[in-house]
Amino acid sequence: MQLAAGPLTDRFGRKSLLIVDAAIYAVGAILSAVAVNTEVLLVARTLIGLAVGADSAIATAYIAEFAPRSRRGALMIMQQWMITVGILVSYIVAVVTFKIAPSEATGVDWRIILGIGALPAVIALALRTRMPESPRWLMINKRYADTRQALAMLGMDVTEKQVRDTAEQIAETERQLQRQTLWTAGVKRALWVVCGFFVFQQITGINVPFYYGPQLLGGYLQEGKSAVDAAVAGVMAAGILGVVNVVATFFAFRYIDKIGRRRLAIGGFLCMAVSILVAALGVANLTGVPRVWVVMIGFSLFITAFAIGVGGTGWLIQGEVFPTAVRGRAAAACASVDWLANFVIIQWFPTMNDAFGLAWVMVLFAALSLLAVWFVARFLPETKGMALEDVTDVFERQATAKRAPG
Repeated sequence: MQLAAGPLTDRFGRKSLLIVDAAIYAVGAILSAVAVNTEVLLVARTLIGLAVGADSAIATAYIAEFAPRSRRGALMIMQQWMITVGILVSYIVAVVTFKIAPSEATGVDWRIILGIGALPAVIALALRTRMPESPRWLMINKRYADTRQALAMLGMDVTEKQVRDTAEQIAETERQLQRQTLWTAGVKRALWVVCGFFVFQQITGINVPFYYGPQLLGGYLQEGKSAVDAAVAGVMAAGILGVVNVVATFFAFRYIDKIGRRRLAIGGFLCMAVSILVAALGVANLTGVPRVWVVMIGFSLFITAFAIGVGGTGWLIQGEVFPTAVRGRAAAACASVDWLANFVIIQWFPTMNDAFGLAWVMVLFAALSLLAVWFVARFLPETKGMALEDVTDVFERQATAKRAPG
């Protein structure tokens, strides 16, 4: 869906696809709640996955094209922050539902947990119909009157002549970058750099605590002996990490435009390596309460480092490093790589855990985090405070320098 969303959003606009995504998610959540068999549930969850995947490709492009350069990082990290809030709310809903009606864990409880997702989707659908289309997309499609109206919704009073002049400047910049093709050497370089960043974002293990946290950590918090008690304890453990994720992402939102993308990413990956090694030492050498504390602290610091330096940064650079004409398609390709890497590491984790043990898998994640530090330091330029056209030009210059003789 991400790959399809790219050309569709470049053709029909960011707003249209965001509205469709919200509608698909709402339908998927409602179907999940009323599913009569496994097949219907799989269809419903697939619809939700398609909507989430497409949104992850389109939303960053939309925000990047709206945001002023001095606040672009903060506004795009805010999207990641809201995602972490949503994850935390889902944990809270699950715990509350199981606590209120533990006897219905295999009955109505799971339907409520899955179906309640339709509520934010319907709210998003209503709000997205009222938001303006991306001014940059409108200008590149020569819809100058619509651009003026979109900017007016943001409190910016401009004339249609000013819009035309700005549109011509943007078009001229992109014509210079396009040369013989939209997919210039700089765009291709930006594409593989962002894709590489996304791969490291996933293979360093950030989603393991969230996907497998209930199984890995639930036993430490379990009070009763029933399956429901185990489920509640597991979700509570993941919820604690969710709180850490929300708080840490707030700091990324505050400092991404002050410190910069590159420095935060390097620091984030470096701290991830150190903190996951702390957790590995706890798993390998401790027992009882000390083991619980060390592992939880290690995981919490790991998530903190990711949230501040890595989590939102990937989605931020995905939205800002491509020219407007191909931003949707390029962002969609990057999002597809991110979700594919997520799928691979999550599928392989149980096998690696069984073969090497949790502590050694954590050591592997630390080594990959250090490799990510090298990757960012070597290939990712700093882009804070730059206009989107200037960001694209940075990658063009890098690509040109790489091809130059000597």
